[in-house]
Amino acid sequence: MSKRSMPATVVGEYAYRRVSAGLARLIENGTLRAGDRMPSVRELCRRERVSPATVLQAYAELERTGLIEVRERSGHYVRPRSLSHVGAESAPRTLPPDTEPTLVGVSDEVARLLEQAANPALVLLGAAVPAQELLPVAELTRTLTAAARREPEAIGQYSFAGGHPALRRVLAARFVALGCEIAPDEITITAGGMEALNLAVRAVTRPGDIVVVETPGYFGILEILESLGLKALPVPGDCVHGLDLRALAQALEDHPVKAVMLVTSYSNPTGACLTPERRAELVELLVDHGVPLIEDDIYGDLGFGPERPRPAKAWDRAGEVLYCGSFSKSLAPGLRLGWVAAGRFRERVCRLKNITSVGTAGPTQAGLADYLQTQAYDRHLRRLRRAFAHQTRMMREAVLEHFPAGTSASNPEGGCFLWVQLPAGVDATELQRLAAERGVSIAPGPLFCPHGNYRNYVRLGCGLPWTPRIEAAVRTVGELAGRLARPRVRTRK
Repeated sequence: MSKRSMPATVVGEYAYRRVSAGLARLIENGTLRAGDRMPSVRELCRRERVSPATVLQAYAELERTGLIEVRERSGHYVRPRSLSHVGAESAPRTLPPDTEPTLVGVSDEVARLLEQAANPALVLLGAAVPAQELLPVAELTRTLTAAARREPEAIGQYSFAGGHPALRRVLAARFVALGCEIAPDEITITAGGMEALNLAVRAVTRPGDIVVVETPGYFGILEILESLGLKALPVPGDCVHGLDLRALAQALEDHPVKAVMLVTSYSNPTGACLTPERRAELVELLVDHGVPLIEDDIYGDLGFGPERPRPAKAWDRAGEVLYCGSFSKSLAPGLRLGWVAAGRFRERVCRLKNITSVGTAGPTQAGLADYLQTQAYDRHLRRLRRAFAHQTRMMREAVLEHFPAGTSASNPEGGCFLWVQLPAGVDATELQRLAAERGVSIAPGPLFCPHGNYRNYVRLGCGLPWTPRIEAAVRTVGELAGRLARPRVRTRK
Protein backbone atom coordinates (compact mmCIF):
# COMPACT_ATOMS: atom_id res chain seq x y z
CA MET A 1 0.00 0.00 0.00
CA SER A 2 1.40 3.35 -1.00
CA LYS A 3 1.59 6.27 1.39
CA ARG A 4 -1.00 8.08 -0.75
CA SER A 5 -3.53 5.28 -0.20
CA MET A 6 -2.91 4.85 3.56
CA PRO A 7 -5.67 5.78 6.02
CA ALA A 8 -5.18 9.21 7.64
CA THR A 9 -4.54 7.70 11.08
CA VAL A 10 -1.73 5.51 9.74
CA VAL A 11 -0.15 8.41 7.83
CA GLY A 12 -0.24 10.54 10.99
CA GLU A 13 1.41 7.80 13.02
CA TYR A 14 4.07 7.34 10.36
CA ALA A 15 4.72 11.10 10.26
CA TYR A 16 5.24 11.62 13.98
CA ARG A 17 7.49 8.56 14.22
CA ARG A 18 9.51 9.80 11.26
CA VAL A 19 9.92 13.24 12.83
CA SER A 20 10.83 11.88 16.27
CA ALA A 21 13.31 9.40 14.78
CA GLY A 22 15.01 12.11 12.76
CA LEU A 23 15.36 14.35 15.81
CA ALA A 24 16.62 11.44 17.89
CA ARG A 25 19.39 10.86 15.34
CA LEU A 26 20.43 14.53 15.58
CA ILE A 27 20.67 14.21 19.36
CA GLU A 28 22.55 10.92 19.27
CA ASN A 29 25.12 12.07 16.71
CA GLY A 30 25.81 15.29 18.62
CA THR A 31 24.26 17.78 16.19
CA LEU A 32 21.84 18.69 18.99
CA ARG A 33 23.63 18.64 22.35
CA ALA A 34 22.47 18.64 25.96
CA GLY A 35 20.98 22.01 26.79
CA ASP A 36 20.31 23.00 23.17
CA ARG A 37 16.86 24.32 22.42
CA MET A 38 14.84 22.16 20.05
CA PRO A 39 13.38 23.65 16.85
CA SER A 40 10.08 25.44 17.33
CA VAL A 41 6.82 23.72 16.41
CA ARG A 42 6.31 26.19 13.57
CA GLU A 43 9.81 25.58 12.20
CA LEU A 44 9.37 21.80 12.23
CA CYS A 45 5.93 22.05 10.62
CA ARG A 46 7.44 23.98 7.75
CA ARG A 47 10.55 21.83 7.45
CA GLU A 48 8.87 18.43 7.74
CA ARG A 49 5.58 19.44 6.05
CA VAL A 50 3.49 18.10 8.93
CA SER A 51 0.82 19.51 11.21
CA PRO A 52 1.43 21.06 14.66
CA ALA A 53 -0.29 18.05 16.22
CA THR A 54 2.22 15.73 14.57
CA VAL A 55 5.18 17.75 15.87
CA LEU A 56 3.75 17.81 19.39
CA GLN A 57 3.23 14.05 19.24
CA ALA A 58 6.84 13.61 18.11
CA TYR A 59 8.05 15.78 20.97
CA ALA A 60 5.93 13.80 23.41
CA GLU A 61 7.63 10.63 22.19
CA LEU A 62 11.10 12.13 22.63
CA GLU A 63 10.16 13.33 26.11
CA ARG A 64 8.86 9.87 27.01
CA THR A 65 12.15 8.28 25.98
CA GLY A 66 14.14 10.82 28.01
CA LEU A 67 15.87 12.57 25.11
CA ILE A 68 14.27 15.99 25.63
CA GLU A 69 12.59 17.93 28.42
CA VAL A 70 10.05 20.74 28.58
CA ARG A 71 10.95 23.98 30.33
CA GLU A 72 8.00 26.07 31.40
CA ARG A 73 7.40 29.13 29.19
CA SER A 74 10.61 28.38 27.32
CA GLY A 75 10.15 25.35 25.06
CA HIS A 76 11.71 21.94 24.46
CA TYR A 77 15.40 21.29 25.20
CA VAL A 78 17.78 18.39 24.79
CA ARG A 79 17.99 16.66 28.14
CA PRO A 80 21.43 16.05 29.73
CA ARG A 81 22.47 12.44 29.53
CA SER A 82 22.48 10.28 32.61
CA LEU A 83 25.90 10.63 34.17
CA SER A 84 25.41 8.74 37.41
CA HIS A 85 28.14 6.25 36.53
CA VAL A 86 30.78 8.88 37.19
CA GLY A 87 29.23 10.70 40.12
CA ALA A 88 27.90 13.73 38.28
CA GLU A 89 26.21 15.14 41.36
CA SER A 90 29.37 15.26 43.50
CA ALA A 91 31.83 18.13 43.32
CA PRO A 92 35.60 17.67 43.54
CA ARG A 93 36.70 17.39 47.16
CA THR A 94 38.90 19.96 48.85
CA LEU A 95 41.99 18.44 50.44
CA PRO A 96 43.11 19.57 53.92
CA PRO A 97 46.10 21.85 53.30
CA ASP A 98 49.40 21.95 55.15
CA THR A 99 48.98 24.70 57.71
CA GLU A 100 52.51 26.06 57.74
CA PRO A 101 53.71 28.92 55.51
CA THR A 102 56.06 27.79 52.76
CA LEU A 103 58.21 29.19 50.01
CA VAL A 104 56.72 28.36 46.63
CA GLY A 105 58.29 26.42 43.76
CA VAL A 106 55.90 26.14 40.82
CA SER A 107 57.75 28.09 38.14
CA ASP A 108 59.21 25.06 36.35
CA GLU A 109 55.79 23.41 36.04
CA VAL A 110 54.18 26.66 34.91
CA ALA A 111 56.90 27.12 32.29
CA ARG A 112 56.09 23.67 30.94
CA LEU A 113 52.41 24.55 30.67
CA LEU A 114 53.17 27.87 28.94
CA GLU A 115 55.51 26.11 26.52
CA GLN A 116 52.65 23.80 25.58
CA ALA A 117 50.31 26.79 25.23
CA ALA A 118 52.65 28.24 22.59
CA ASN A 119 52.56 25.04 20.53
CA PRO A 120 49.97 25.42 17.73
CA ALA A 121 49.94 21.66 17.19
CA LEU A 122 48.31 21.02 20.58
CA VAL A 123 44.64 21.32 21.51
CA LEU A 124 44.86 23.76 24.41
CA LEU A 125 42.61 22.27 27.06
CA GLY A 126 45.07 23.54 29.67
CA ALA A 127 44.54 27.24 28.91
CA ALA A 128 41.89 29.47 30.49
CA VAL A 129 41.65 32.05 27.70
CA PRO A 130 38.96 32.99 25.19
CA ALA A 131 39.30 31.90 21.58
CA GLN A 132 40.08 34.73 19.19
CA GLU A 133 36.89 34.14 17.22
CA LEU A 134 34.91 35.06 20.35
CA LEU A 135 36.57 38.48 20.61
CA PRO A 136 35.65 41.75 18.83
CA VAL A 137 39.02 41.99 17.13
CA ALA A 138 37.94 43.99 14.07
CA GLU A 139 35.92 46.50 16.10
CA LEU A 140 38.74 46.97 18.59
CA THR A 141 41.27 47.42 15.81
CA ARG A 142 39.21 50.22 14.26
CA THR A 143 38.78 51.94 17.60
CA LEU A 144 42.46 51.71 18.53
CA THR A 145 43.53 53.00 15.12
CA ALA A 146 41.16 55.96 15.32
CA ALA A 147 42.43 56.84 18.80
CA ALA A 148 46.06 56.75 17.67
CA ARG A 149 45.24 59.14 14.81
CA ARG A 150 43.35 61.46 17.15
CA GLU A 151 46.10 61.48 19.78
CA PRO A 152 49.42 61.10 17.92
CA GLU A 153 51.20 62.60 20.92
CA ALA A 154 50.36 59.39 22.84
CA ILE A 155 52.85 57.60 20.59
CA GLY A 156 55.61 60.18 20.98
CA GLN A 157 55.72 60.37 24.77
CA TYR A 158 55.60 58.23 27.88
CA SER A 159 52.30 57.44 29.54
CA PHE A 160 53.36 57.83 33.13
CA ALA A 161 52.02 55.80 36.05
CA GLY A 162 48.46 56.47 36.89
CA GLY A 163 47.35 56.12 33.32
CA HIS A 164 45.27 57.82 30.66
CA PRO A 165 42.76 60.16 32.35
CA ALA A 166 39.86 59.11 30.10
CA LEU A 167 40.39 55.41 30.79
CA ARG A 168 40.62 55.97 34.53
CA ARG A 169 37.36 57.96 34.45
CA VAL A 170 35.55 55.24 32.51
CA LEU A 171 36.77 52.55 34.89
CA ALA A 172 35.75 54.62 37.92
CA ALA A 173 32.26 55.01 36.43
CA ARG A 174 31.97 51.24 35.99
CA PHE A 175 33.01 50.80 39.61
CA VAL A 176 30.24 53.15 40.73
CA ALA A 177 27.71 50.91 38.96
CA LEU A 178 29.06 48.02 41.06
CA GLY A 179 28.65 49.86 44.33
CA CYS A 180 32.32 50.84 44.74
CA GLU A 181 33.31 54.37 45.72
CA ILE A 182 36.50 54.72 43.68
CA ALA A 183 37.87 57.98 42.35
CA PRO A 184 39.75 58.04 39.03
CA ASP A 185 43.03 59.03 40.69
CA GLU A 186 42.88 55.92 42.91
CA ILE A 187 43.34 53.77 39.80
CA THR A 188 46.71 52.80 38.35
CA ILE A 189 46.70 51.33 34.84
CA THR A 190 48.98 48.32 34.43
CA ALA A 191 50.32 46.01 31.75
CA GLY A 192 47.75 43.29 32.37
CA GLY A 193 46.42 41.58 35.47
CA MET A 194 49.70 39.94 36.46
CA GLU A 195 51.45 43.30 36.81
CA ALA A 196 48.47 44.57 38.79
CA LEU A 197 48.77 41.67 41.26
CA ASN A 198 52.55 42.03 41.38
CA LEU A 199 52.40 45.74 42.21
CA ALA A 200 49.66 45.22 44.78
CA VAL A 201 51.50 42.55 46.77
CA ARG A 202 54.80 44.46 46.60
CA ALA A 203 53.03 47.49 48.02
CA VAL A 204 52.07 45.71 51.24
CA THR A 205 54.83 43.11 51.84
CA ARG A 206 58.57 42.56 52.10
CA PRO A 207 60.54 39.41 51.22
CA GLY A 208 59.93 36.68 53.78
CA ASP A 209 56.45 37.90 54.70
CA ILE A 210 53.46 35.55 54.86
CA VAL A 211 50.61 35.86 52.34
CA VAL A 212 47.41 33.82 52.58
CA VAL A 213 46.33 32.14 49.33
CA GLU A 214 43.31 29.99 48.55
CA THR A 215 44.07 26.37 47.77
CA PRO A 216 43.50 25.20 45.17
CA GLY A 217 44.19 28.62 43.69
CA TYR A 218 45.58 30.43 40.69
CA PHE A 219 49.16 29.40 39.90
CA GLY A 220 49.98 32.92 38.68
CA ILE A 221 49.59 34.18 42.24
CA LEU A 222 51.92 31.43 43.45
CA GLU A 223 54.48 32.41 40.79
CA ILE A 224 54.41 36.02 41.98
CA LEU A 225 55.01 34.95 45.58
CA GLU A 226 57.86 32.70 44.45
CA SER A 227 59.53 35.52 42.50
CA LEU A 228 59.30 37.93 45.46
CA GLY A 229 60.54 35.52 48.12
CA LEU A 230 57.22 35.56 49.96
CA LYS A 231 55.76 32.63 51.91
CA ALA A 232 52.38 31.22 50.95
CA LEU A 233 49.97 30.16 53.69
CA PRO A 234 47.26 28.01 52.06
CA VAL A 235 43.66 28.23 53.26
CA PRO A 236 41.19 25.76 51.72
CA GLY A 237 38.39 26.69 49.34
CA ASP A 238 35.80 24.50 47.67
CA CYS A 239 33.92 24.56 44.37
CA VAL A 240 30.66 25.74 45.91
CA HIS A 241 31.31 28.18 48.77
CA GLY A 242 34.82 29.35 47.99
CA LEU A 243 37.34 30.29 50.68
CA ASP A 244 36.76 28.79 54.14
CA LEU A 245 36.41 31.92 56.28
CA ARG A 246 36.70 30.03 59.57
CA ALA A 247 40.01 28.55 58.44
CA LEU A 248 41.09 32.03 57.35
CA ALA A 249 40.23 33.47 60.77
CA GLN A 250 42.33 30.75 62.42
CA ALA A 251 45.25 31.44 60.08
CA LEU A 252 45.12 35.13 60.98
CA GLU A 253 45.24 34.23 64.66
CA ASP A 254 48.14 31.79 64.27
CA HIS A 255 50.46 33.68 61.90
CA PRO A 256 51.66 37.25 61.21
CA VAL A 257 49.88 37.46 57.87
CA LYS A 258 50.68 40.56 55.80
CA ALA A 259 48.13 40.13 52.97
CA VAL A 260 45.44 37.87 51.54
CA MET A 261 45.36 37.27 47.76
CA LEU A 262 42.04 35.94 46.51
CA VAL A 263 40.00 35.51 43.31
CA THR A 264 36.56 36.41 44.66
CA SER A 265 34.41 35.69 41.57
CA TYR A 266 34.64 32.37 39.70
CA SER A 267 37.89 31.39 41.34
CA ASN A 268 40.58 29.79 39.22
CA PRO A 269 40.46 26.74 39.16
CA THR A 270 37.40 25.81 41.28
CA GLY A 271 34.95 28.32 39.75
CA ALA A 272 33.60 29.25 43.20
CA CYS A 273 31.96 32.64 43.67
CA LEU A 274 31.70 34.18 47.14
CA THR A 275 28.19 35.29 48.11
CA PRO A 276 27.64 38.96 49.03
CA GLU A 277 27.32 37.97 52.68
CA ARG A 278 30.65 36.14 52.63
CA ARG A 279 32.33 39.07 50.87
CA ALA A 280 31.13 41.44 53.58
CA GLU A 281 32.30 39.01 56.28
CA LEU A 282 35.69 38.63 54.56
CA VAL A 283 36.33 42.38 54.42
CA GLU A 284 35.20 42.88 58.04
CA LEU A 285 37.46 40.04 59.23
CA LEU A 286 40.51 41.45 57.46
CA VAL A 287 39.87 45.02 58.62
CA ASP A 288 39.64 43.75 62.22
CA HIS A 289 43.07 42.16 61.82
CA GLY A 290 44.59 45.04 59.86
CA VAL A 291 45.39 42.79 56.89
CA PRO A 292 44.97 44.09 53.31
CA LEU A 293 42.98 42.09 50.74
CA ILE A 294 44.39 41.85 47.22
CA GLU A 295 41.24 41.09 45.25
CA ASP A 296 41.75 39.49 41.85
CA ASP A 297 38.46 40.06 39.99
CA ILE A 298 39.59 39.19 36.49
CA TYR A 299 36.61 36.87 35.91
CA GLY A 300 33.96 39.09 37.50
CA ASP A 301 32.48 40.10 34.12
CA LEU A 302 32.13 36.47 33.02
CA GLY A 303 29.21 35.18 35.07
CA PHE A 304 26.57 33.08 33.35
CA GLY A 305 23.70 34.68 35.29
CA PRO A 306 21.92 38.01 34.78
CA GLU A 307 23.76 39.94 37.52
CA ARG A 308 27.46 40.64 37.90
CA PRO A 309 28.82 39.92 41.41
CA ARG A 310 29.74 43.05 43.35
CA PRO A 311 33.46 43.05 44.20
CA ALA A 312 34.58 42.73 47.81
CA LYS A 313 35.88 46.26 47.23
CA ALA A 314 32.25 47.43 47.50
CA TRP A 315 32.38 46.68 51.26
CA ASP A 316 35.73 48.43 51.76
CA ARG A 317 35.43 51.61 53.85
CA ALA A 318 38.99 51.70 55.16
CA GLY A 319 40.96 51.54 51.89
CA GLU A 320 42.24 48.07 52.80
CA VAL A 321 41.23 46.33 49.54
CA LEU A 322 43.58 46.54 46.58
CA TYR A 323 41.30 45.67 43.66
CA CYS A 324 43.00 44.17 40.59
CA GLY A 325 41.30 43.76 37.23
CA SER A 326 42.13 43.13 33.60
CA PHE A 327 40.60 42.78 30.15
CA SER A 328 42.72 39.73 29.29
CA LYS A 329 39.94 37.18 29.81
CA SER A 330 36.94 39.29 28.84
CA LEU A 331 38.06 41.35 25.85
CA ALA A 332 41.55 40.85 24.41
CA PRO A 333 44.60 39.16 25.97
CA GLY A 334 46.92 40.97 23.58
CA LEU A 335 45.97 44.42 24.86
CA ARG A 336 47.87 43.72 28.09
CA LEU A 337 45.75 46.21 30.03
CA GLY A 338 44.86 45.87 33.69
CA TRP A 339 44.50 48.12 36.69
CA VAL A 340 44.79 48.45 40.45
CA ALA A 341 42.36 50.44 42.60
CA ALA A 342 44.66 50.44 45.59
CA GLY A 343 42.77 52.32 48.29
CA ARG A 344 45.12 53.82 50.87
CA PHE A 345 48.07 52.15 49.13
CA ARG A 346 47.56 54.13 45.90
CA GLU A 347 50.72 56.23 46.18
CA ARG A 348 52.90 53.22 46.91
CA VAL A 349 51.49 51.29 43.94
CA CYS A 350 51.96 54.28 41.66
CA ARG A 351 55.63 54.61 42.64
CA LEU A 352 56.22 50.91 42.12
CA LYS A 353 54.66 51.20 38.68
CA ASN A 354 57.10 54.00 37.81
CA ILE A 355 60.03 51.86 38.95
CA THR A 356 58.79 48.72 37.20
CA SER A 357 57.67 49.84 33.76
CA VAL A 358 57.20 53.65 33.86
CA GLY A 359 53.78 53.44 32.23
CA THR A 360 51.42 51.43 30.05
CA ALA A 361 51.01 52.00 26.28
CA GLY A 362 49.20 55.34 25.86
CA PRO A 363 47.57 54.73 22.45
CA THR A 364 46.08 51.45 23.68
CA GLN A 365 44.67 53.15 26.76
CA ALA A 366 43.11 55.92 24.69
CA GLY A 367 41.50 53.46 22.28
CA LEU A 368 40.14 51.29 25.07
CA ALA A 369 38.64 54.35 26.77
CA ASP A 370 36.78 55.14 23.53
CA TYR A 371 35.57 51.55 23.25
CA LEU A 372 34.30 51.41 26.83
CA GLN A 373 32.35 54.64 26.47
CA THR A 374 30.01 52.97 23.98
CA GLN A 375 27.72 50.00 24.56
CA ALA A 376 30.02 47.76 22.50
CA TYR A 377 31.75 46.15 25.49
CA ASP A 378 28.49 45.21 27.19
CA ARG A 379 27.09 43.77 23.96
CA HIS A 380 30.27 41.75 23.54
CA LEU A 381 30.08 40.52 27.14
CA ARG A 382 26.56 39.21 26.64
CA ARG A 383 27.70 37.17 23.66
CA LEU A 384 30.85 35.97 25.42
CA ARG A 385 28.98 34.89 28.54
CA ARG A 386 26.53 32.86 26.48
CA ALA A 387 29.41 31.22 24.62
CA PHE A 388 31.31 30.39 27.82
CA ALA A 389 28.17 29.00 29.47
CA HIS A 390 27.54 26.72 26.50
CA GLN A 391 31.16 25.63 26.17
CA THR A 392 31.47 24.93 29.89
CA ARG A 393 28.28 22.86 29.86
CA MET A 394 29.50 20.86 26.88
CA MET A 395 32.93 20.35 28.43
CA ARG A 396 31.46 19.13 31.71
CA GLU A 397 29.12 16.72 29.96
CA ALA A 398 31.94 15.34 27.82
CA VAL A 399 34.25 14.92 30.83
CA LEU A 400 31.64 13.03 32.79
CA GLU A 401 30.89 10.87 29.75
CA HIS A 402 34.42 10.03 28.64
CA PHE A 403 36.47 10.06 31.85
CA PRO A 404 36.76 6.98 34.09
CA ALA A 405 34.32 6.05 36.84
CA GLY A 406 35.04 7.99 40.01
CA THR A 407 35.59 11.29 38.16
CA SER A 408 33.85 14.42 39.43
CA ALA A 409 33.80 17.92 37.95
CA SER A 410 32.95 21.39 39.18
CA ASN A 411 29.77 23.04 37.97
CA PRO A 412 30.71 26.74 37.84
CA GLU A 413 28.35 29.65 37.27
CA GLY A 414 30.97 31.74 35.48
CA GLY A 415 34.50 31.83 34.11
CA CYS A 416 35.95 29.51 31.49
CA PHE A 417 37.37 26.39 33.13
CA LEU A 418 36.48 23.19 34.97
CA TRP A 419 38.16 21.69 38.01
CA VAL A 420 38.20 17.91 37.65
CA GLN A 421 38.96 15.28 40.29
CA LEU A 422 40.19 11.98 38.85
CA PRO A 423 40.27 8.57 40.54
CA ALA A 424 42.94 8.28 43.22
CA GLY A 425 45.34 6.22 41.10
CA VAL A 426 45.71 8.84 38.35
CA ASP A 427 48.81 11.05 38.47
CA ALA A 428 47.89 14.33 36.79
CA THR A 429 51.48 15.21 35.89
CA GLU A 430 51.90 11.87 34.13
CA LEU A 431 48.54 12.41 32.46
CA GLN A 432 49.75 15.81 31.23
CA ARG A 433 52.81 14.18 29.67
CA LEU A 434 50.83 11.42 27.98
CA ALA A 435 48.18 13.85 26.74
CA ALA A 436 50.82 16.12 25.20
CA GLU A 437 52.19 13.14 23.30
CA ARG A 438 48.68 12.67 21.89
CA GLY A 439 48.34 16.34 20.93
CA VAL A 440 46.43 17.73 23.94
CA SER A 441 47.50 20.17 26.67
CA ILE A 442 46.01 20.07 30.17
CA ALA A 443 46.88 21.79 33.47
CA PRO A 444 47.77 19.34 36.29
CA GLY A 445 46.46 19.93 39.80
CA PRO A 446 49.80 20.39 41.67
CA LEU A 447 50.22 23.72 39.85
CA PHE A 448 47.38 25.14 41.95
CA CYS A 449 48.76 24.40 45.41
CA PRO A 450 51.96 25.70 47.08
CA HIS A 451 52.67 22.27 48.57
CA GLY A 452 52.12 20.37 45.30
CA ASN A 453 48.96 18.58 46.41
CA TYR A 454 45.97 17.75 44.19
CA ARG A 455 47.98 15.18 42.28
CA ASN A 456 44.88 13.52 40.83
CA TYR A 457 43.19 16.76 39.74
CA VAL A 458 43.31 18.73 36.48
CA ARG A 459 42.01 22.04 35.22
CA LEU A 460 40.42 22.10 31.78
CA GLY A 461 39.86 25.36 29.93
CA CYS A 462 36.47 26.07 28.32
CA GLY A 463 37.40 29.13 26.28
CA LEU A 464 37.37 27.39 22.90
CA PRO A 465 34.16 26.95 20.87
CA TRP A 466 32.82 23.42 21.18
CA THR A 467 33.74 21.38 18.11
CA PRO A 468 34.27 17.70 17.27
CA ARG A 469 38.02 18.35 17.59
CA ILE A 470 37.61 19.59 21.17
CA GLU A 471 35.37 16.67 22.09
CA ALA A 472 37.86 14.25 20.57
CA ALA A 473 40.61 15.82 22.69
CA VAL A 474 38.50 15.39 25.84
CA ARG A 475 37.83 11.78 24.88
CA THR A 476 41.57 11.21 24.43
CA VAL A 477 42.39 12.59 27.87
CA GLY A 478 39.59 10.51 29.37
CA GLU A 479 40.91 7.33 27.76
CA LEU A 480 44.42 8.05 29.05
CA ALA A 481 43.07 8.75 32.53
CA GLY A 482 41.19 5.46 32.38
CA ARG A 483 44.39 3.58 31.62
CA LEU A 484 46.19 5.24 34.53
CA ALA A 485 43.28 4.51 36.83
CA ARG A 486 43.34 0.77 36.18
CA PRO A 487 45.29 -1.16 38.82
CA ARG A 488 48.42 -2.72 37.42
CA VAL A 489 48.46 -6.50 37.61
CA ARG A 490 51.77 -7.92 38.78
CA THR A 491 52.92 -11.08 37.05
CA ARG A 492 54.95 -13.74 38.78
CA LYS A 493 58.43 -14.38 37.48
